[in-house]
Amino acid sequence: MPFELQRNFNLMRDLDQRTEDLKGQIDSLAKEYTANARTLSSEQKLSILRQIQQSYSKCKEFGDDKVQLAMQTYEMVDKHIRRLDTDLARFEADLKEKQIESTDYDSTSSKGKKMKSSDEDGSPKSAQKKVKLLQPGEFNSPATNFGNVHPSDVLDMPVDPNEPTYCLCHQVSYGEMIGCDNTDCSIEWFHFACVGLTTKPRGKWYCPRCSQDRKRK
Repeated sequence: MPFELQRNFNLMRDLDQRTEDLKGQIDSLAKEYTANARTLSSEQKLSILRQIQQSYSKCKEFGDDKVQLAMQTYEMVDKHIRRLDTDLARFEADLKEKQIESTDYDSTSSKGKKMKSSDEDGSPKSAQKKVKLLQPGEFNSPATNFGNVHPSDVLDMPVDPNEPTYCLCHQVSYGEMIGCDNTDCSIEWFHFACVGLTTKPRGKWYCPRCSQDRKRK
């Protein structure tokens, strides 16, 4: 971009100089014509007038070229500005997305810490035991298998307001849950129904968010 601009400016400066040179020639020819009009023959007069006309035509040609260069330069600058605007908008969108992800991480990481620090309940603790059968309120009672509990069913269950929440639905633990194999996962534990599982998958399993992050890398 800067090189192309510099080239166009140099060309326009050169056209200006050539135009000024022609104007000087026109002035000289005009003075010669007026000073010697009585002594010049018809052919000499016609020759001088033709030279003046050609010089004027050349000046007009240089002027048209300069206008074209100016328009081209304007389009180049305008295109560059629009590209900068697009890059700036993309940067602002990425910045907002990172701020949202940072907020989500801060809110979910504190919940994950509560779940890890509970050593006396039946809540998920480590990736060694991938699947657990949980229900609301089991932090004060032995673990019980509720089978296939639908996420909407938990809304009708009595819930301790201090009980931590998990999964993408931000609900308490219930039914079968599976832990994400990404050690940096901010949520860690998910309900089978919320992630579309009916049975425990073989091998490592990553939650939807971590799967997307791995694909981006």
